[in-house]
Amino acid sequence: MDGQEAERPQGSRPGFRHSHDHAGCKAQLALRVIQGRWKLLILRELIEAVCRFSDLQRALHGISQKVLTAQLRELEADGVVQRTVYAQVPPRVDYAITPLGRELLPVLDELHAWGEKVSPAQQDVVGPGLGG
Repeated sequence: MDGQEAERPQGSRPGFRHSHDHAGCKAQLALRVIQGRWKLLILRELIEAVCRFSDLQRALHGISQKVLTAQLRELEADGVVQRTVYAQVPPRVDYAITPLGRELLPVLDELHAWGEKVSPAQQDVVGPGLGG
């Protein structure tokens, strides 16, 4: 140790404060999954229920079809959303949160709680949040 790091309890996992691998910062990788104007709002809807594309578009006022499609594809590629296509006429596609995505819930709750502490002046800078 160089004397500047706090010593970790034996057997504990290294966390954000103890990671010095800037190229592979796990916090940055995690934030990339939820980064995007609509991703948190999409996840909020899917935590509540399985949704069709049109349900999400209705719930997320102002999102375009193109952006919703792109955000859902990214969330699916990251393993937090599952897309299920049913072979029927008319075609039916459902979106659901995966178990990995459900693991985000406590993290999102903490982010929401932290956001409630942010002053109104800062809220103007960071833009709209999850709502509540």
